[in-house]
Amino acid sequence: MINASPFLGMPTRKFRRVEMRRKLAWFVLSAGMMVTALFHARPAMATPPNGFTSTTIAKGQFGEINVFNQFVPPKNNGNLWLSLQKTKGLSDGYVLNNVWQPGGSTGWHTHLGHTLVIVTAGAVTAYQGDDPTCTGTVYTAGMSFVEGGDHGRSAGSD
Repeated sequence: MINASPFLGMPTRKFRRVEMRRKLAWFVLSAGMMVTALFHARPAMATPPNGFTSTTIAKGQFGEINVFNQFVPPKNNGNLWLSLQKTKGLSDGYVLNNVWQPGGSTGWHTHLGHTLVIVTAGAVTAYQGDDPTCTGTVYTAGMSFVEGGDHGRSAGSD
């Protein structure tokens, strides 16, 4: 039977028992958090594309970005142009050539950031996942739009 004082460098049985209970509690708590995380984990919310191809034209990598632009025309009925780009760490940039066949679709998907889209030919209909009416917005050649991080889908038309 060990009955030494913790001040002498040897733990007592009571001290070891409390320490074991503490470790057991942490183990049970950690296991519970992992089971909860696995229970709530879901696959990425995306559907497969059809009639859609994407070709990378250029790719580059940017360091941290912290840019703020502001343009306010003098006495122009309050028209205002602002832009804020801020990233932390490295960011990849891509220039893509996306082509939709009539009726083709990117499938429902999300973006980590925003995408600047310029329609160069034909028309594209953009849908937002948070729109309960699922009403698309049509963009034709020469028009542009920003596709954000929310669920969205783009479809080609004639």
